[in-house]
Amino acid sequence: MIRSHTRLEALNRPRMLLVLLAVIAAGVLAACSSSGTSSSGGGSPAAASAGGLKTGTIGGATVLTNGTGFTLYQFAPDTPTKSNCNGTCAQNWPPAQGPATASGVKGTFGTIKRSNGATQATFDGHPLYTFVGDTAPGQAKGNGLHAFGGLWHEVTTSGSAPAGSSSSGSGGGGNGY
Repeated sequence: MIRSHTRLEALNRPRMLLVLLAVIAAGVLAACSSSGTSSSGGGSPAAASAGGLKTGTIGGATVLTNGTGFTLYQFAPDTPTKSNCNGTCAQNWPPAQGPATASGVKGTFGTIKRSNGATQATFDGHPLYTFVGDTAPGQAKGNGLHAFGGLWHEVTTSGSAPAGSSSSGSGGGGNGY
């Protein structure tokens, strides 16, 4: 009886470890997110290419969004010609595919070539990204986060981060969340 119980425990350890890791990962993601203004709708930030961008109001700021209403972000370490978000960073902050335009938005839209050869949309010299932590259109959970070696901000229609970060998230220091 004792032997079979010990054997059963040994067989269940890998499963328990996987469940524990999943809970920890979910907690880490939740810890580096903050609540934003939500609107109805669904989908995924990476579900649509940047093509037809639009604007939305989140926390009192008018921000640039992709075609499905997910907030677009800029990454402070980027340059007008190079994205510094690759690998795991790009999995968490999917690059907006270019080219892109937005009706009625003042600013300059362009593109850059990413290190993997893909074309990424830019606005006023800033490569554009969505954030996997935004689970519905109208959220800006990535705004104000410090992740992957730099600060992330929602892109306002003026092309710059809003003063005071209208819907700022909590910083999660270091490289990653």
